[in-house]
Amino acid sequence: MTRAANQPGKTLQVSCAQLHWARPLEYNLERALELIAAARKAGSRVVLFPEAQLTSYYFPYAIGLPAGRVRGALAKVCEAAAEQGLWVITGTLRKAGRRYLNLAHVIDPKGAVVHEYAKVHLAGRDEQRYCRGGDKLSLFELDGIRCTLVICRDGRHPELYRLPAMAGAQVLFHPSCSSDEIEAVTWKRTSGRAQQPVGPNTRIFHCVANTVGQSPDGRQTSSGGSFIREPQGLPLAEAGYYQEELITAVLDLERADRGYVRDSLERPPFLRRHWKEMLRAMMARVDRKPR
Repeated sequence: MTRAANQPGKTLQVSCAQLHWARPLEYNLERALELIAAARKAGSRVVLFPEAQLTSYYFPYAIGLPAGRVRGALAKVCEAAAEQGLWVITGTLRKAGRRYLNLAHVIDPKGAVVHEYAKVHLAGRDEQRYCRGGDKLSLFELDGIRCTLVICRDGRHPELYRLPAMAGAQVLFHPSCSSDEIEAVTWKRTSGRAQQPVGPNTRIFHCVANTVGQSPDGRQTSSGGSFIREPQGLPLAEAGYYQEELITAVLDLERADRGYVRDSLERPPFLRRHWKEMLRAMMARVDRKPR
């Protein structure tokens, strides 16, 4: 597939990388650089990586990393984005005061971090112990296309992506790490995935990059099943449960008409002014750097 698949304003080719969640930083960086090149070769304009992909989501690894090493790894990813000329969305756990922020970094094709979002709703015991939640919603432009971000558990809270969709977002990028005890992961798979498609309550695209693999102690695993879904919730590409892989799809942006969220802005009438107030509050914080 060639870059001609990306027609400005009409289509966007997206790749989602599914990777192991509990590997050391050196491995994570090496895989990121490989898959950025692979996404470029496939003709994609943007590649999405899983939650905390560079540092890993395995806290015994992540909290022991010197801040300089994390910054250095992110700088290498920025260099790769510029070299390949595509958008990259990757993640780190970054120290902020006494705790950490679970961050998604949006890197443009010139290699600059142009947007950052901190996970709002913390999940597992380690994350709740070591991290604190962010205090803004995500809205950014990618080649003139309005997009938004949530991280893993955030996807269970529709206001975090429906408000940005009301403001024009047509694509939701959703880095995830659905690691859990083995019984819980089995339940997630049999009940219909860790992440549910958002198209049926928004009419926007939903791109999920999830993780696979076991923790070093063998007590936890991750559910895989990364996907790219169109605004009706139908799958365009899906990954397996166990292997690292790259999935790719072309998004026909005309299909992302945001119909359901536009309806919510109008009906019921008594909520109109409240939606507008929330949108103003959201926009006032969009460009703030997570701290």
